[in-house]
Amino acid sequence: MNKKILPGLLLIITSVALNAQVHKSASTEKVLKKGLVITSDTKIKKAVYKFDADQNSEEPIILVEGYRVTVDFNNATLQGSNLKGNPNEFYGIAIVITSHSANVTIKNLKVRGYKVALLARDVPSLTLENCDFSYNYRQRLNSTQEDEDMSDWMSYHRNENDEWLRYGAAIYLRNCNMSIIRNCKVTGGQNALMMTNCNDGLIVNNDFSFNSGIGIGMYRCSYNDVAYNKLDFNVRGYSDGVYNRGQDSAGILVYEQSNNNLFYKNSVTHSGDGFFLWAGQSTMDSGQGGCNDNIIFGNDFSYATTNGIEATFSRNKILNNRVFECDNGIWGGYSYSTEMANNQFRNNNVAIAIEHGQENDIHHNLFFRDKTAIKLWARKEQPADPMAIGWGYEKLRDTRSKDYKLVANSYNDNKIAVDIVRTDSVKIFGDYVSNAGQFLKFDSTVTNLDSTRDEILMDKFSVDSVITGPGIEDPRDPFKGMGKLAGRKNILMTEWGPYDFRSPIIWNTNPTDTSGIMQFVIKGPAGKWHIKSYEGIDSLSAKSGTFPATITSRKVRGEGTDISIRLEYAGDEITTPMGHTMAKGKSYVFSFIKFFQPVDWTVNWFKLDTSAYNPLTTGELFAPNVRMIPVKTEKAEKLVYAWWGGIKTDTGLISQFITMAEGSGEFQQGDYEFGMTWDDAVRLYVDNKLVINEWNPSNYKFDESPHKTIKLTLNQGVHHLRVEHVELGGFAALALQIKKSG
Repeated sequence: MNKKILPGLLLIITSVALNAQVHKSASTEKVLKKGLVITSDTKIKKAVYKFDADQNSEEPIILVEGYRVTVDFNNATLQGSNLKGNPNEFYGIAIVITSHSANVTIKNLKVRGYKVALLARDVPSLTLENCDFSYNYRQRLNSTQEDEDMSDWMSYHRNENDEWLRYGAAIYLRNCNMSIIRNCKVTGGQNALMMTNCNDGLIVNNDFSFNSGIGIGMYRCSYNDVAYNKLDFNVRGYSDGVYNRGQDSAGILVYEQSNNNLFYKNSVTHSGDGFFLWAGQSTMDSGQGGCNDNIIFGNDFSYATTNGIEATFSRNKILNNRVFECDNGIWGGYSYSTEMANNQFRNNNVAIAIEHGQENDIHHNLFFRDKTAIKLWARKEQPADPMAIGWGYEKLRDTRSKDYKLVANSYNDNKIAVDIVRTDSVKIFGDYVSNAGQFLKFDSTVTNLDSTRDEILMDKFSVDSVITGPGIEDPRDPFKGMGKLAGRKNILMTEWGPYDFRSPIIWNTNPTDTSGIMQFVIKGPAGKWHIKSYEGIDSLSAKSGTFPATITSRKVRGEGTDISIRLEYAGDEITTPMGHTMAKGKSYVFSFIKFFQPVDWTVNWFKLDTSAYNPLTTGELFAPNVRMIPVKTEKAEKLVYAWWGGIKTDTGLISQFITMAEGSGEFQQGDYEFGMTWDDAVRLYVDNKLVINEWNPSNYKFDESPHKTIKLTLNQGVHHLRVEHVELGGFAALALQIKKSG
């Protein structure tokens, strides 16, 4: 017997002896009760169990504890937060597997309505199979089709103390080695599978798609096999033709010293980043380590809003992948000794972009209609604070751009095939070039450019990489059926995450058009639709039809925008965005709502020096008896600002500043929702009454821009608004949204 298991086994035996809830054999179906502790093989009676967690504690609904325990939930459903209407209000933990456990199997379980569906710590050989953890917690997104809201950005840079749990998770594992996660599903959530210090695991045949954060996340995880999974549409921060930001969403997230993992034949399309790998803060501080020797083989990372693959400050193999229609196909900043071979790129802005890379081999890739196929460069000066979390790496490592081998690549219809700046020692030969606008672009900052054919190197690179996936029975084809959703245009972001094509939707396709003509597509399962009511528009081109459809209308003239279109659907069975099933033929009402309350803002910015005067400690915006003159002034209809490193003025960049915005608007009588996003401090006054007071930045410990919402009832007439904002340096944000409430 493994000696490492003996102490835990003794604890389990003691626990079982003392525990009054010793269960009978698994042949008897067990009815779930809140607070149940399961310590032996058990089969659960199939039912829907509506159990709300305790909002004031972290006690789970069900606790599992034992050695070699199998719990067959028999497709029973645990449903939490039953009095809450929105996913951002979900709370509690459904299932906890304790640290006094090993060789536990959980199967055929459904969980919905919790902040965390299943949590396990220090559980070796855990198996989760045939479980559905869909429709649990997700944030309400504040970005719209017209404007990005900076509060939607997430940060995964630290998880030493389970910081990731603030975003919730369908599955959260810590220190769970040799886990098997197979045939599980997570949709309609934020984060699907999040792992920390989990090694030697197998993650296969799962479907973690249409979530607003992360499909699979790893932190200090090594030697795991991730294969045959569908990880599509894990995304936020995108509006087609308006902005593509991603906001740190990803199909696969690999962070902080995660090494020797295999990512094999996964479909990871339509995500923020398809694959997002970052060495970690410890590497930034010490210059050592990284997320190294991972193999990324045979996956599809197409249609990412930002990077198909981002792999930085590390050494890896990126082989035989497909990357279509991304901003960057591969972003490899500071990557070194990385092999990028036999990948297919198409219609990317830049297919492979690497700054400050070293000793990277790029060979036998196929580039088609990328604006630039390969771009290699170094900055004149290193950035002062990359990623805004510390920057010791460049002081401890050689970060020159150098020693590349570009061999036997195929360039087709690229405006620029290879673009090189401030780089030393590049070998480039054996290429196929067809209809390239410019094959090689470089300047005097490039040294030792060698186009001599090297037969030894050619022979070395001509040997196919043989990568074998995990040996499992009946591997699924994760790529099946995805062709019909090709293109980033199919990423339709709602306030609750990406549209999943399982219910009808009416979508405005020209959100920033100022002509007054509004264009819509109506999408969904097969069926019929008709318009029940509408306000704020006229001249509808059609009022009924079948799916899909395109209609146009004209916005009714007015200073503001208050548009509502309600439609009714009848057709196939659908699943609503909240996960409810509507039977075939049953009517379902869906709608389009757009509201904009204009305010005539005058915005002034003032220079600030907190060493001389700090408004956050005094509470007063300006020092007494001091007349402040703005360094910048502008008029605006809305407040939507984000600054990196300060505001630009005629006299230069100012890092510390005060924003004072005042304005008035004509409001209709009704209930309103005021949502404020800021960084570092803000106050909002409505008719000289302080309604949002966030004057202490220390209340927010994470590297994120906070957002706060209040509801107010306003009378008909003109109302005066005032916003006071202080920025202490670094990244800054200020945005105010005004919506109709209810």
